[in-house]
Amino acid sequence: MDPDEEMRDGALSPTAAEESDLDEKYPNRPQNHSSTLPFHDLFQTLFRPLSEIKKKPAGPLGSRRRLGPHGLSGANLNPFEKRRDVIERFISRWKKEVGDDIYPAFRLILPDKDRDRAMYGMKEKVIGKMLVKIMKIDRNSEDGFNLLNWKLPGQAAASSMAGDFAGRCYDVVSKRPMRTEVGNMSIEEVNEKLDQLSTASKEEEQLSILAEFYRRMNPEELMWLVRIILRQMKVGATERTFFNAWHEDAENLYSISSSLRRVCWELYDPNIRLDADDRGVSLMQCFQPQLAQFQMQSLDRMIGRMRPTEDDPAFWIEEKLDGERMQVHMVSDASAPGGKKFRFWSRKAKDYTYLYGNGIYDEAGSLTRHLKDAFADGVDNLILDGEMITWNTEQDAPEPFGTLKTAALSEQRNPFRKGIHPLLRIFDILYLNGRDLTRYTLRDRRNALQKAVKPVHRRFEIHSFEEVTTKAEVEASLRRVVAEASEGLVLKNPRSLYRLNERHDDWMKVKPEYMTEFGESLDLIVIGGYYGSGHRGGNLSSFLCGLRVDEGQSTQGSNPAKCYSFCKVGGGFTAADYANVRHHTDGKWTEWNPKKPPTKYIELAGGDSQIERPDMWIKPESSIVLCVKAASVSVSDQFRIGLTLRFPRFKRLRMDKDWKSALSVQEFLDIKSNVEQEHREKEFNVENFRKKRVKRTTKKPLAIAGYDESSEVKYAGPSGHIFDGLNFFILTDSNAPVKKSKAELEKLVKANGGKFYQTNNAASDTICIADRRTVKAASLQKSGNVDIIRPSWLLDCIRQNEVDAGLPDLLLPLEPRHMFFTTPDKKEEISSNMDQFNDSYARDTTVEELQDLLKQMGKTNADIACSPQAIEKLTEHIQERVDVGWTMPSGWLLRGLTIYFPKQNEDGPSSENPLPQQSHRIQLSRNIARFAGATVTSSLKESSITHVIVGPNTLASEVSILRKTLSTRERLPHIVKVDWIEESWKERAILDEERFQPSRKS
Repeated sequence: MDPDEEMRDGALSPTAAEESDLDEKYPNRPQNHSSTLPFHDLFQTLFRPLSEIKKKPAGPLGSRRRLGPHGLSGANLNPFEKRRDVIERFISRWKKEVGDDIYPAFRLILPDKDRDRAMYGMKEKVIGKMLVKIMKIDRNSEDGFNLLNWKLPGQAAASSMAGDFAGRCYDVVSKRPMRTEVGNMSIEEVNEKLDQLSTASKEEEQLSILAEFYRRMNPEELMWLVRIILRQMKVGATERTFFNAWHEDAENLYSISSSLRRVCWELYDPNIRLDADDRGVSLMQCFQPQLAQFQMQSLDRMIGRMRPTEDDPAFWIEEKLDGERMQVHMVSDASAPGGKKFRFWSRKAKDYTYLYGNGIYDEAGSLTRHLKDAFADGVDNLILDGEMITWNTEQDAPEPFGTLKTAALSEQRNPFRKGIHPLLRIFDILYLNGRDLTRYTLRDRRNALQKAVKPVHRRFEIHSFEEVTTKAEVEASLRRVVAEASEGLVLKNPRSLYRLNERHDDWMKVKPEYMTEFGESLDLIVIGGYYGSGHRGGNLSSFLCGLRVDEGQSTQGSNPAKCYSFCKVGGGFTAADYANVRHHTDGKWTEWNPKKPPTKYIELAGGDSQIERPDMWIKPESSIVLCVKAASVSVSDQFRIGLTLRFPRFKRLRMDKDWKSALSVQEFLDIKSNVEQEHREKEFNVENFRKKRVKRTTKKPLAIAGYDESSEVKYAGPSGHIFDGLNFFILTDSNAPVKKSKAELEKLVKANGGKFYQTNNAASDTICIADRRTVKAASLQKSGNVDIIRPSWLLDCIRQNEVDAGLPDLLLPLEPRHMFFTTPDKKEEISSNMDQFNDSYARDTTVEELQDLLKQMGKTNADIACSPQAIEKLTEHIQERVDVGWTMPSGWLLRGLTIYFPKQNEDGPSSENPLPQQSHRIQLSRNIARFAGATVTSSLKESSITHVIVGPNTLASEVSILRKTLSTRERLPHIVKVDWIEESWKERAILDEERFQPSRKS
């Protein structure tokens, strides 16, 4: 991330003036009577004890607690109570020895919740390089190598620290410490130095600060400092535990303010509770917004959660936008230029006012300078909730999320030029003229929004919604957004209140999935491996899988044992699966050398940049085949073929297959083409052309037309039958990329199989060609129902088919650069034929275009790295983490599943409950399922059941009855033994159900 941006994202260390402002803002802020505790007290009395509790296994649930003379007996506390006891003891000691202001300590205890300190711009690799310099060790020595390659197993004692960077730092520093006893730095001093580190813009400044920490701390102190800098504490206690120990209202206040400072300064007295007025949103105070619930597997069930009634059966549908969640605060202020002040915050509580503007006349305001007349008379203050997206004025269509910061910066420099700029789509209002509206229904809030805001075209708009009552209407809307390549839908209950910092069923996401017809699984070749972190550290925990390249298909020449990268798989493996993979690949792995990549065997995306480069690689002919299932296929520039799998999960090891029988690139594309016929073959239509064209869904290997003199394109004479069956009306000559007269263009059309006429009505399906606004062209444009294409499209089609000599003649998809005039219904389709860098999916790049493309890619990649994460979707974020070796969060493991457990029925089987009374294991598994996020039901009438659990003593005949009961369902649930839940919980991964099917034999 760009340090300049990080400095703006977080507040800097308070100056004297800022301290005065804080005193004014918090007149009753607590004051400490003594100096802060030494830094080493933090890990000795808090971090270390919490970590030890985390390591110890929990005792039996429901164990009784004994009361001693001083409260609960420590020997009989469960882990949660032990953690709370440790935290409360630390808080009590702080108040007694230091004072009521615990904010300095909480900034170090919960560093990821501290919004007042900027990001450091330092991750593991940077810190590792600095420590190597500070300790003056050879980077190629054992310790230097272990520090810079912290995910690798390492040697000797370092192998136990693999995957734990802070632990690896401790291992290396403890061999050459500046001091063995704990240091004398206080918590206040550490905070001051960390403030300096967060504002340091040069490596030399960062190096000197880190060197001082090294001189004044022992190895264990430095280890915890590294964790604070990385904001990865891992002490076994969440912020909720700390907040609840501090004050009963602390978690609630943080939800509505995102301010650790407010939590510490306003709630230091446990006897003073939050007033009712303090429990809602406040002007110019960031809050945690309401989030949409994740998609359920049954649309009927989702609609039922909208709680329709006979009097009010309606619910709302909104298009899901591909942007960044943004809250806008506006206050009328006579002293401000333009009379209004603004603040902008993202969902992650990052302040973006510097980007979008603090006032009407803010020269840096890419949005606010357009909002002079955006509010109705009488509106003095308000808070809006919406989505900030990028809008392309030339195409009159939204752009991908990754272009948002680029658009804002471009708008700052050239505020009224055509191109891309930020657009705020508002879907809620939470505060109006001093009144908190979160307690009003969505329908009432929408009415207030319509009256308070005056939309500014393509700058500041109210997001539209559709009121529906049936499932069919939702499905029709979903089909529409699928066709328009939209993000999906959001269902909203118009009778609902706004719930701060909650993910509730009143808002539910509906996203299209395309993978259901692809079958259960794909057989992929393992071509690379990535070392994990945490308990998977030191071992390959996720794998790069590839598709086999058929002979002659590779850009590097013919090679029968070659693969293109396709996806990463890290979920679904058990310890036994990992052992099996290691057994069959032992001794076959090679460390990846970026300077000498194994392009003879493996091709990654990005060419020399080697995107998704693995830590280790293996020859395809020596590797294994994994059976993988996934949610869907999506476009991705991170993998060689331009596509990848969403949420891939390991199913089983295919020892019956070798690399020759695994899935090839062409076989996969054939499967995809057959399944998604409407996406593979679309009608090339300006006014319903009779000729169809094939739209390539993956990019060809990058080739530069005209780079070699021997491949110089000649436009005279036929090159095939590319325009067979097409009729043209050519209005003008060609100006670019080469000059050609109208007559020459007509000859080219005829030479390539097309027909030309002197009017657009002379034949059906006539394609109109023009490069200048003549009288005829202006007349057609004014009619508004005819697309006019530039001659460059004709020339590109001919050029491409000369380059692709020997292949079937294909018309190129239209690109925005090909269009002289575009009808509204064609704009979305045409814009989809280009990637985010405006590079064609089907046409080879010219030298000039490549130069511009590389410049644009460099800018865009930097912006993506600087901006907040493009994906604010928690499920995708979690899955990405799992794919690289992280453990699935316990409370998320079975989310989205509906599991049937038989009722306790001592009277024997029945139609409602075909199984007899089950064992204690069933009861325990039921509790595990609930804790892991699954929906648990005891009724077979539930239509959304995905899994049915049978006990260890269930007879085959009883299972047969169960299967017969379920056989009439449209969607058959998995019938699995109770071991499936137990083993999945143990491995923290959803395991393949086929391994746990009950026997069919009696």
